[in-house]
Amino acid sequence: QVQLVESGGGLVQPGGSLRLSCAASGIIFSIATMGWYRQAPGNPRALVAAINTGGGTNYADSVKGRFTISRDNAKNTVYLQMNSLKPEDTAVYYCRHANYWGQGTQVTVSS
Repeated sequence: QVQLVESGGGLVQPGGSLRLSCAASGIIFSIATMGWYRQAPGNPRALVAAINTGGGTNYADSVKGRFTISRDNAKNTVYLQMNSLKPEDTAVYYCRHANYWGQGTQVTVSS
């Protein structure tokens, strides 16, 4: 059974940082492409960042230079380091592998 469990969301002031984690089980993590997506109210879910098995990454234009995706294959975990957060980054963030999604973690950027 595949499980993706996100953690690390919360409330942060503009300009602050958060690190999201996604712990995976039930998959061969080391050969899995992993992605972070986000969905704000009234908007479709959209890709934020992805990382492939070789460590190659791609990012949405809106987060380039501010967010970093990484993975620890020994821990079956993918991370999203988010710096210089803006109010428009407020959303529920989801971890994804293939057709599997985590439950999401809320990130709120507000003063």
